[in-house]
Amino acid sequence: MSKRCYYETLGVARGANDEELKKSFRRLAMKLHPDRCPDDPAAQEKFKEAKEAYEILSDQRKRSLYDQHGHAAFEHGMGGRGGGGFNGDVGDIFGDIFSDIFGMGGGGRVRRGSDLRYLIELDLEEAVFGADKQIEVPTLVECEHCDGSGSEDGKTSTCTTCRGQGRVRMQNGIFSIQQACPHCAGAGKVVTNPCRECRGEGRVHSERTLSIKIPAGVDNGDRIRLTGQGEAGPSGTVPGDLYVEVRVREHAIFQREGDDLHCEIPIRFGQAALGAELKVPTLDGEAEISIPPETQTGKLFRLRGKGVKSARSGRTGDLLCRVAVETPVRLTTEQRELLRQFESTFNGEDAAAHSPRNSSWLDGVRRFWDRVIS
Repeated sequence: MSKRCYYETLGVARGANDEELKKSFRRLAMKLHPDRCPDDPAAQEKFKEAKEAYEILSDQRKRSLYDQHGHAAFEHGMGGRGGGGFNGDVGDIFGDIFSDIFGMGGGGRVRRGSDLRYLIELDLEEAVFGADKQIEVPTLVECEHCDGSGSEDGKTSTCTTCRGQGRVRMQNGIFSIQQACPHCAGAGKVVTNPCRECRGEGRVHSERTLSIKIPAGVDNGDRIRLTGQGEAGPSGTVPGDLYVEVRVREHAIFQREGDDLHCEIPIRFGQAALGAELKVPTLDGEAEISIPPETQTGKLFRLRGKGVKSARSGRTGDLLCRVAVETPVRLTTEQRELLRQFESTFNGEDAAAHSPRNSSWLDGVRRFWDRVIS
């Protein structure tokens, strides 16, 4: 069966430039790669055809031969590799194509500086309402003396190891792999007269002061990305990003759970028994809750909309107040006598009616002992 036209295989016009060829092959490779279609032989075959087409058309000499003689140029040795159809260098193709996908270019040349992480601690109020903060970030910055070139006089020379390509080829059996040149770190050029400030690195250690706006509603573990504020990259590349990770300090009153806030409200015995109107704190002022008579410790009261407005969903949570009945301390003689008189009123068979939790607890104890004895 005759082969398809290479241009047709890649879906490009005959006058397509190198960038159009690369873009088209990258699109097909991401769609048809065997790792993505392990159970689709047809897709795998199409991938091989696209790879072969790109290997030929991306090489100007081979492309010229193909334009003149078609597939015959590579079936009878005219391609210079002894014929036999596709003899492509896998390292060449994937070094140029897939390296771009994963943030590498030029056969392994780093295209940007490293990302940085900074941990910032906030008060709960700052996390809930947002804040403007200044942070000091130790990092590598572009050397001002040489403008990041690494050269004292601004001059560079072609790397003799890679001959200016920025890549070297490593042969391992039948596989040929390209990687960044270890001598010039993928730049293709070397500094002959290193800068006296950065010693040829193009970067120096420094501490940068940055202003950062904390959005309202952030929580523990949230990250704020500052594009381009990370570590300066090698000469001719862009800096990385800075990721500011949030940690919220413990609060004296409130605990946060998602978009809700929790707090504990201590109340006196008399307030719990007779009921009361209490003022409770919220993050934006005071609110009032009604304690009904005979309230037990642990009772939960919900104040809707008094929690945190989420930075993601925009939903506002609630404030949940849990009451804790306190035992009175430092009693006066009169208070002690009054409590004794009050306690004496619980003598008799009706005492259990006033202590619902105590009654259920005693019933549980009896059942437990009955099981043990039996």
